Amino acid sequence: MSIRTPLAKARGLGSAKGGTDHFWAMRVSSMASLLLTFFFFYAVFRLIGADYAGVKAFFASPVHATLSALFVAVNAHHMMIGMQVIIEDYVHKDPARQLLLMGNQFFSILVGAIGVLAIIKLSLGA
Repeated sequence: MSIRTPLAKARGLGSAKGGTDHFWAMRVSSMASLLLTFFFFYAVFRLIGADYAGVKAFFASPVHATLSALFVAVNAHHMMIGMQVIIEDYVHKDPARQLLLMGNQFFSILVGAIGVLAIIKLSLGA
């Protein structure tokens, strides 16, 4: 005999009420990161030995700037989800867990925003 309601059984959600959201978010962001990594290596090899003007010219292309910003944003999001799972699994005291989860989100957003803004600045020629 189960104490779960028929609605809870139909939804398939566990005690955390989250189902497999983090699992799929990690898989999707890792696949996007993998695909964007090919562009990252292309950019690195293309920019070896380039001066600042050459780097600005490379990022002046909308395609290069967009793919670079996507690379930074996807990896910042992937980092945030991964650290969130680690914090939820291994930090057991509630005030510390909440503080670390908030710090994780702020740090990940900050890293992503700085990276994307740097790419925008390069692409606009500033």
